[in-house]
Amino acid sequence: MATTDKTVASGPGWQVSDVICTAAAGDRPFEEEHRAFCVAAVTRGTFRYRTRQGTAMLAPGAILLGNPGACYECGHEHGAGDRCLSFHFSPAYLERVVTELPGAKRLGFTDPRLPPLPSLTPVLAEAEAARERGDGEAFEELGLRIAGAVVAAAAGPSTTARTPSRRDQKRVAEAVRLIELNAERPLSLAELAGATATSPYHFLRTFRQVAGMTPYQFLLRTRLHRAAVRLRSSDATISTIALDTGFNDLSSFNRRFRREMGEAPGAYRARRVG
Repeated sequence: MATTDKTVASGPGWQVSDVICTAAAGDRPFEEEHRAFCVAAVTRGTFRYRTRQGTAMLAPGAILLGNPGACYECGHEHGAGDRCLSFHFSPAYLERVVTELPGAKRLGFTDPRLPPLPSLTPVLAEAEAARERGDGEAFEELGLRIAGAVVAAAAGPSTTARTPSRRDQKRVAEAVRLIELNAERPLSLAELAGATATSPYHFLRTFRQVAGMTPYQFLLRTRLHRAAVRLRSSDATISTIALDTGFNDLSSFNRRFRREMGEAPGAYRARRVG
Protein backbone atom coordinates (compact mmCIF):
# COMPACT_ATOMS: atom_id res chain seq x y z
CA MET A 1 0.00 0.00 0.00
CA ALA A 2 1.52 3.34 -1.10
CA THR A 3 0.96 5.46 2.00
CA THR A 4 3.08 8.23 3.49
CA ASP A 5 2.54 9.38 7.06
CA LYS A 6 4.27 12.64 8.02
CA THR A 7 4.07 13.98 11.57
CA VAL A 8 3.01 17.63 11.43
CA ALA A 9 3.02 18.38 15.17
CA SER A 10 2.88 16.55 18.49
CA GLY A 11 2.68 17.08 22.23
CA PRO A 12 1.81 15.25 25.46
CA GLY A 13 -1.00 12.85 24.59
CA TRP A 14 -1.57 14.04 21.01
CA GLN A 15 -0.09 13.90 17.52
CA VAL A 16 -1.12 15.21 14.10
CA SER A 17 -0.12 13.49 10.86
CA ASP A 18 -0.51 14.32 7.20
CA VAL A 19 -1.46 10.98 5.62
CA ILE A 20 -1.35 10.59 1.84
CA CYS A 21 -2.48 7.37 0.15
CA THR A 22 -2.02 6.66 -3.57
CA ALA A 23 -3.80 3.28 -3.67
CA ALA A 24 -5.99 2.55 -6.68
CA ALA A 25 -9.14 0.50 -7.21
CA GLY A 26 -7.25 -2.68 -8.02
CA ASP A 27 -5.04 -2.60 -4.94
CA ARG A 28 -5.75 -4.95 -2.06
CA PRO A 29 -7.29 -3.29 1.03
CA PHE A 30 -4.92 -3.14 3.98
CA GLU A 31 -5.60 -3.83 7.65
CA GLU A 32 -4.13 -1.92 10.56
CA GLU A 33 -4.86 -1.22 14.23
CA HIS A 34 -5.60 2.10 15.89
CA ARG A 35 -3.05 2.65 18.66
CA ALA A 36 -4.91 5.66 20.07
CA PHE A 37 -8.16 7.51 19.48
CA CYS A 38 -8.12 8.64 15.87
CA VAL A 39 -9.97 11.63 14.40
CA ALA A 40 -8.99 11.95 10.74
CA ALA A 41 -10.36 14.72 8.55
CA VAL A 42 -10.55 13.72 4.89
CA THR A 43 -9.23 16.57 2.77
CA ARG A 44 -9.01 14.87 -0.63
CA GLY A 45 -10.27 11.71 -2.36
CA THR A 46 -12.61 8.96 -1.21
CA PHE A 47 -12.14 5.53 0.41
CA ARG A 48 -14.05 2.82 2.24
CA TYR A 49 -13.37 2.49 5.96
CA ARG A 50 -14.37 -0.64 7.87
CA THR A 51 -13.96 -1.16 11.62
CA ARG A 52 -15.90 -2.76 14.48
CA GLN A 53 -18.22 0.30 14.63
CA GLY A 54 -19.33 -0.35 11.05
CA THR A 55 -18.43 0.47 7.46
CA ALA A 56 -18.55 3.92 5.85
CA MET A 57 -17.57 5.62 2.62
CA LEU A 58 -15.49 8.68 3.44
CA ALA A 59 -15.23 11.77 1.25
CA PRO A 60 -13.77 15.27 1.76
CA GLY A 61 -15.24 16.94 4.84
CA ALA A 62 -16.06 13.66 6.58
CA ILE A 63 -14.34 12.60 9.82
CA LEU A 64 -12.97 9.09 10.35
CA LEU A 65 -13.39 7.92 13.95
CA GLY A 66 -11.25 5.20 15.50
CA ASN A 67 -10.94 3.68 18.98
CA PRO A 68 -7.70 2.39 20.54
CA GLY A 69 -7.06 -1.26 19.83
CA ALA A 70 -9.67 -1.46 17.07
CA CYS A 71 -8.59 -3.08 13.81
CA TYR A 72 -9.63 -1.35 10.63
CA GLU A 73 -9.43 -1.73 6.87
CA CYS A 74 -9.31 0.89 4.13
CA GLY A 75 -10.08 0.24 0.46
CA HIS A 76 -10.35 2.23 -2.76
CA GLU A 77 -12.87 0.35 -4.86
CA HIS A 78 -14.43 3.58 -6.15
CA GLY A 79 -11.42 5.83 -6.75
CA ALA A 80 -7.68 6.26 -6.43
CA GLY A 81 -5.93 7.99 -3.56
CA ASP A 82 -6.86 10.19 -0.64
CA ARG A 83 -5.36 12.58 1.86
CA CYS A 84 -6.23 12.99 5.54
CA LEU A 85 -5.21 15.23 8.40
CA SER A 86 -5.11 12.63 11.15
CA PHE A 87 -5.29 13.55 14.86
CA HIS A 88 -4.33 10.91 17.43
CA PHE A 89 -5.25 11.30 21.10
CA SER A 90 -4.33 9.17 24.08
CA PRO A 91 -7.23 7.88 26.24
CA ALA A 92 -6.18 10.19 29.10
CA TYR A 93 -6.13 13.21 26.78
CA LEU A 94 -9.58 12.52 25.35
CA GLU A 95 -11.01 11.65 28.76
CA ARG A 96 -10.16 15.15 29.99
CA VAL A 97 -12.10 16.58 27.04
CA VAL A 98 -15.10 14.34 27.69
CA THR A 99 -15.33 15.38 31.36
CA GLU A 100 -15.51 19.04 30.29
CA LEU A 101 -18.51 18.55 27.99
CA PRO A 102 -22.00 18.24 29.51
CA GLY A 103 -23.78 15.21 28.09
CA ALA A 104 -20.61 13.60 26.70
CA LYS A 105 -19.96 10.87 29.26
CA ARG A 106 -18.86 8.02 26.99
CA LEU A 107 -15.16 7.62 26.21
CA GLY A 108 -15.16 6.04 22.78
CA PHE A 109 -16.82 6.35 19.38
CA THR A 110 -19.87 4.28 18.49
CA ASP A 111 -19.89 5.22 14.78
CA PRO A 112 -17.12 4.84 12.20
CA ARG A 113 -17.41 8.41 10.95
CA LEU A 114 -19.04 11.80 11.18
CA PRO A 115 -20.46 13.27 7.97
CA PRO A 116 -19.46 16.79 6.90
CA LEU A 117 -21.01 19.08 9.53
CA PRO A 118 -21.31 22.90 9.47
CA SER A 119 -20.14 23.05 13.09
CA LEU A 120 -16.83 21.42 12.16
CA THR A 121 -16.15 23.29 8.92
CA PRO A 122 -14.40 26.38 10.38
CA VAL A 123 -11.92 24.54 12.60
CA LEU A 124 -11.16 21.93 9.92
CA ALA A 125 -10.47 24.71 7.43
CA GLU A 126 -8.10 26.33 9.93
CA ALA A 127 -6.33 23.01 10.45
CA GLU A 128 -5.91 22.38 6.73
CA ALA A 129 -4.60 25.92 6.22
CA ALA A 130 -2.13 25.44 9.09
CA ARG A 131 -0.93 22.23 7.43
CA GLU A 132 -0.42 23.98 4.10
CA ARG A 133 1.58 26.86 5.57
CA GLY A 134 3.58 24.64 7.92
CA ASP A 135 2.26 26.27 11.07
CA GLY A 136 3.06 23.53 13.59
CA GLU A 137 2.52 25.84 16.57
CA ALA A 138 -1.18 26.17 15.77
CA PHE A 139 -1.93 22.47 16.20
CA GLU A 140 -1.75 22.30 19.99
CA GLU A 141 -4.85 24.48 20.02
CA LEU A 142 -6.45 23.12 16.86
CA GLY A 143 -6.17 19.52 18.07
CA LEU A 144 -7.95 20.36 21.30
CA ARG A 145 -10.67 22.29 19.46
CA ILE A 146 -11.22 19.43 17.02
CA ALA A 147 -11.31 16.85 19.82
CA GLY A 148 -13.96 18.88 21.64
CA ALA A 149 -16.00 19.54 18.50
CA VAL A 150 -15.97 15.88 17.45
CA VAL A 151 -16.85 14.58 20.93
CA ALA A 152 -19.70 17.11 21.14
CA ALA A 153 -21.00 16.20 17.67
CA ALA A 154 -20.78 12.47 18.39
CA ALA A 155 -22.62 12.90 21.70
CA GLY A 156 -25.54 14.76 20.13
CA PRO A 157 -27.26 18.13 20.66
CA SER A 158 -27.37 17.88 24.47
CA THR A 159 -23.81 19.19 24.83
CA THR A 160 -24.39 22.91 25.30
CA ALA A 161 -21.72 25.45 26.17
CA ARG A 162 -21.70 26.89 29.67
CA THR A 163 -21.77 30.65 30.16
CA PRO A 164 -18.39 31.81 31.51
CA SER A 165 -18.53 32.60 35.21
CA ARG A 166 -17.00 35.73 36.76
CA ARG A 167 -14.16 33.55 37.96
CA ASP A 168 -13.59 32.32 34.40
CA GLN A 169 -13.59 35.88 33.13
CA LYS A 170 -10.97 36.75 35.74
CA ARG A 171 -8.86 33.82 34.60
CA VAL A 172 -9.04 34.98 30.99
CA ALA A 173 -8.00 38.48 32.05
CA GLU A 174 -5.00 36.97 33.87
CA ALA A 175 -4.09 34.97 30.76
CA VAL A 176 -4.35 38.07 28.58
CA ARG A 177 -1.92 39.89 30.88
CA LEU A 178 0.43 36.90 30.80
CA ILE A 179 0.39 36.93 27.00
CA GLU A 180 1.01 40.68 26.90
CA LEU A 181 4.00 40.35 29.23
CA ASN A 182 5.53 37.38 27.40
CA ALA A 183 4.38 37.68 23.79
CA GLU A 184 7.93 37.64 22.45
CA ARG A 185 8.61 34.08 23.69
CA PRO A 186 6.88 30.74 22.99
CA LEU A 187 3.68 30.34 25.03
CA SER A 188 1.94 26.98 24.94
CA LEU A 189 -1.72 26.40 25.65
CA ALA A 190 -0.71 24.08 28.50
CA GLU A 191 1.38 26.84 30.12
CA LEU A 192 -1.43 29.39 29.89
CA ALA A 193 -3.99 26.95 31.26
CA GLY A 194 -1.66 25.96 34.10
CA ALA A 195 -1.14 29.59 35.05
CA THR A 196 -4.90 29.97 35.52
CA ALA A 197 -5.32 26.59 37.27
CA THR A 198 -7.69 25.18 34.64
CA SER A 199 -7.60 22.26 32.21
CA PRO A 200 -6.40 23.14 28.68
CA TYR A 201 -9.78 22.38 27.12
CA HIS A 202 -11.78 24.41 29.67
CA PHE A 203 -9.30 27.28 29.34
CA LEU A 204 -9.43 27.24 25.53
CA ARG A 205 -13.23 27.16 25.43
CA THR A 206 -13.58 29.91 28.05
CA PHE A 207 -10.95 32.13 26.43
CA ARG A 208 -12.76 31.93 23.07
CA GLN A 209 -16.08 32.79 24.69
CA VAL A 210 -14.72 35.75 26.66
CA ALA A 211 -12.11 37.17 24.27
CA GLY A 212 -13.77 36.33 20.96
CA MET A 213 -10.69 34.50 19.67
CA THR A 214 -8.39 31.68 20.74
CA PRO A 215 -5.27 32.26 22.88
CA TYR A 216 -3.03 31.49 19.90
CA GLN A 217 -4.90 33.98 17.72
CA PHE A 218 -4.61 36.60 20.46
CA LEU A 219 -0.88 35.91 20.82
CA LEU A 220 -0.34 36.34 17.07
CA ARG A 221 -2.41 39.53 16.99
CA THR A 222 -0.38 40.92 19.88
CA ARG A 223 2.91 40.13 18.16
CA LEU A 224 1.77 41.58 14.83
CA HIS A 225 0.45 44.74 16.46
CA ARG A 226 3.75 45.34 18.22
CA ALA A 227 5.66 44.66 15.02
CA ALA A 228 3.48 47.15 13.14
CA VAL A 229 4.15 49.82 15.77
CA ARG A 230 7.90 49.26 15.56
CA LEU A 231 7.84 49.33 11.76
CA ARG A 232 6.30 52.78 11.93
CA SER A 233 8.30 54.11 14.89
CA SER A 234 11.82 52.72 14.55
CA ASP A 235 14.53 52.14 11.96
CA ALA A 236 15.35 48.59 13.09
CA THR A 237 15.58 46.04 10.29
CA ILE A 238 12.49 44.00 9.50
CA SER A 239 14.27 40.78 10.47
CA THR A 240 15.24 42.26 13.85
CA ILE A 241 11.65 43.35 14.50
CA ALA A 242 10.35 39.92 13.51
CA LEU A 243 12.66 38.11 15.95
CA ASP A 244 12.16 40.64 18.74
CA THR A 245 8.37 40.29 18.59
CA GLY A 246 8.40 36.49 18.81
CA PHE A 247 8.53 35.15 15.25
CA ASN A 248 10.99 32.35 14.55
CA ASP A 249 11.89 33.38 11.02
CA LEU A 250 11.43 36.24 8.59
CA SER A 251 9.40 34.32 6.00
CA SER A 252 6.80 33.30 8.61
CA PHE A 253 6.58 36.89 9.83
CA ASN A 254 6.19 38.29 6.30
CA ARG A 255 3.45 35.81 5.48
CA ARG A 256 1.46 36.45 8.65
CA PHE A 257 1.90 40.22 8.47
CA ARG A 258 0.65 40.34 4.88
CA ARG A 259 -2.37 38.20 5.73
CA GLU A 260 -3.28 40.32 8.76
CA MET A 261 -2.38 43.81 7.52
CA GLY A 262 -3.06 43.42 3.80
CA GLU A 263 0.46 44.32 2.68
CA ALA A 264 4.08 43.30 3.22
CA PRO A 265 6.05 44.74 6.16
CA GLY A 266 8.29 46.75 3.82
CA ALA A 267 5.34 48.36 2.06
CA TYR A 268 3.71 49.09 5.41
CA ARG A 269 6.87 50.81 6.65
CA ALA A 270 7.23 52.81 3.42
CA ARG A 271 3.94 54.56 4.15
CA ARG A 272 5.28 55.81 7.47
CA VAL A 273 4.45 59.46 8.02
CA GLY A 274 7.59 61.61 8.12
